[in-house]
Amino acid sequence: MSIIDEIVQKRKQDIRNLSFNYGVDIPRERPRRIVPFLGAKGAILEIKRASPSKGDIAPNLDAADTARKYVEAGASAISVLTEQNYFKGSLQDLIAVCEEVGNRNVAVLRKDFLFDPEEVEIAYKCGADAVLLIARMLDTEKLIEMAKECAFLKITAFVELRQSEDLQKYKQLLEAVDNRYIVCGVNARDLSDFSIDFLKPAGMIREIRIISGVSSRVVFESGIKTTQAASFAGSLGFTGMLMGEAAASNPEEASSLVASFVEAEENDASKKWLEYAGSLRRRMEKKPRPFVKICGITSAPDAVKAVKLGADLLGFIFCAESKRNVAGSTVAKIAGELQNSSLRGKVSLVGVITDPFSDEAKEAYALIDSGVLDFIQLHGCADEFLRAEGLDAGKKKFKPSEIPHYPAVNITSVEDLQQIDVMCAYGEPRILIDAKDGDQVGGTGIQVGEGFVEQVGKKTKLWLAGGIDPKNVKDIIQKFNPELLDVSSGVESAPGVKDYAKLEKLFKAIKSGAKKVKKEKKEK
Repeated sequence: MSIIDEIVQKRKQDIRNLSFNYGVDIPRERPRRIVPFLGAKGAILEIKRASPSKGDIAPNLDAADTARKYVEAGASAISVLTEQNYFKGSLQDLIAVCEEVGNRNVAVLRKDFLFDPEEVEIAYKCGADAVLLIARMLDTEKLIEMAKECAFLKITAFVELRQSEDLQKYKQLLEAVDNRYIVCGVNARDLSDFSIDFLKPAGMIREIRIISGVSSRVVFESGIKTTQAASFAGSLGFTGMLMGEAAASNPEEASSLVASFVEAEENDASKKWLEYAGSLRRRMEKKPRPFVKICGITSAPDAVKAVKLGADLLGFIFCAESKRNVAGSTVAKIAGELQNSSLRGKVSLVGVITDPFSDEAKEAYALIDSGVLDFIQLHGCADEFLRAEGLDAGKKKFKPSEIPHYPAVNITSVEDLQQIDVMCAYGEPRILIDAKDGDQVGGTGIQVGEGFVEQVGKKTKLWLAGGIDPKNVKDIIQKFNPELLDVSSGVESAPGVKDYAKLEKLFKAIKSGAKKVKKEKKEK
């Protein structure tokens, strides 16, 4: 049984014992005017004492006092968790928050696992301006019935979407209910196991807006802990950001989180991640196999061969000490050859750097600016990159957040795993893990220990490098089901020279391994 199923089961038992009001005296008349929910870009800060994944977060939190601090921090709306068993909330919290907010221009959301229209009416009477409706736990008929109740009361149905099936429900919902009373949310947290994936919302926002229009309001839910993460969410085009743990545990710092989200604008980095997230959704639905990056490319023929076989990314090393180092001019010529071969649109080009302030890194940034490269891989240097006030690309300077990038972390000890946690907190949507051999970074032929791979896979979607070759890749896919595989020395005849027979065997083995994983999933 998943966590969400367990929560709902206990709620139904409580309702049988206590009714929908949970024994709380519900106001006969609504105490405040209705405030539009997210009329403009803004943050939703949450009254949250605990969660199933974290346990106690702020067990002594005073709902009214926290709401006052959230208003002062610039919240557009306040979310009140009223589930009592796992989140330690109550309808009394909702009433207290609505009384504290009064008729100020701040909306209040009742967040709970609701499944009956009577619960919508109770939320309205307590003073809520919106209620959460989780599409995955409601059939289409019930979802429409509850959203219609919201529209009748002139409050907002905050509809949480996450799965493809949810989008089908959403289409039918829009046919039955006025869009003015609907706001969508996409949860970065999977409610079945409470894992976080920042690209889940990014992968769905475009589809939601195709269904409901570019002006539809969409909220990024969960997982935001730092200003960097808030800024990333804000740059993806979301109307709102719902933030729980970080705000509830430290409400005095909420204003900086709100400002980081609201002030963030679309940039080259967010555009690239939106593209990747969209292609990831399509890949997983139509042809589920890992993305493949062939790294250490030094020639146009090798690049063309790799892409024709199925490479999704090509890596170019910008490090003078590496045997696979290439000049920026060479990379530009290779990109031109891919363009001439009509292959450029099928692949992302990645510049791998080991020192963000080196001349080689400046070359890579300039190639990002000119559109030759798509991403920068920060191999063992993410901290320095992310802390930099500005990064020099010759005549132009960039903020780190403006450059499409992802960290690569070498995992050789338990202490290295802490770097994964830091990068996740920063809102880095993907993190590559690799092995290390002395001072050599990348292309070592050494594998990351299985125990470490499993631990990383529980923290973030698995991007894996290190010692992958045609002989072991099928086994790696079946054991770990990675989202991306990064292969370099395992398909070479010499450093920087690709062996075409090995490349062909690699992609054949990858397809075979992916088919077996898909079959096993269906059987389960």
